[in-house]
Amino acid sequence: MDAPATFTDAEFYQRSFDPQEYLREFCSLSNVQGQPNTLLTQSLRNLFNMFALDGLSGHTLIDVGCGPTIYQLLSACERFQEIISLDYTDRNRQELEKWLRNEPGAFDWSPVVKYVCELEGDREKWAEKEEKLRKKVKQVLKCDVTKANPTAPVSLPPADCIVSTLCLEAACKDLATFRSALRNISTLVKPGGHLVMVTVLQETFYAFNKQVFSCLYLERSMVEEAVEGAGFDVKLSEVQPYLPGDARTDCRAVLNLVACRRASTTA
Repeated sequence: MDAPATFTDAEFYQRSFDPQEYLREFCSLSNVQGQPNTLLTQSLRNLFNMFALDGLSGHTLIDVGCGPTIYQLLSACERFQEIISLDYTDRNRQELEKWLRNEPGAFDWSPVVKYVCELEGDREKWAEKEEKLRKKVKQVLKCDVTKANPTAPVSLPPADCIVSTLCLEAACKDLATFRSALRNISTLVKPGGHLVMVTVLQETFYAFNKQVFSCLYLERSMVEEAVEGAGFDVKLSEVQPYLPGDARTDCRAVLNLVACRRASTTA
């Protein structure tokens, strides 16, 4: 399988990204053959470790490009009082809101929540964590990371932290757009606040439900330089290899990064 000839832009996502199929494909702890979902479990462990770092706490967290998922918030919700979730596509936001309202037909996240509770030392608190997260997500808003104000026409006060997982590399057609998007989302976090990122490296596509989506090919140094250029100091940067042999993607590695926004972007 190859990357699409033309970059799959925001409107392609709006038309063709099926959140329920995505959740079935990528957000269970194991696939239909019973093989473990290594990317998800690695991400859960890494997010647990990153949100346990000193200073990774505060009042407000903004999730940039949340998709239809909550896994990226399961550790974060223990460290922040309010969460705002942002995504471009209407169906992703609707799917997320379905879970937040505990509606019939919402995706069953309980195995994933139990996994994180086990990391935290008490698997039995999973229902309590679900309820906590549902209460803490205060808004679900449309966003476009290519805009100077990603949430326009809404203006949000800068948050204590922003988290972005597997978003920018799918939303940005080239490195210049990626660098610009990081500058745009930097406005959502206050000076001294943090950026937490999980980004795939050396990937040009991912596929599910007979749809192939583009991904911007990135190296670790390209991401770090773009983050620094957006006014952050990188505090943690770790690369983990991605297991070969997954026909759904040509991803080679995953980057986990934490950065702190400088007091002055000209520093």
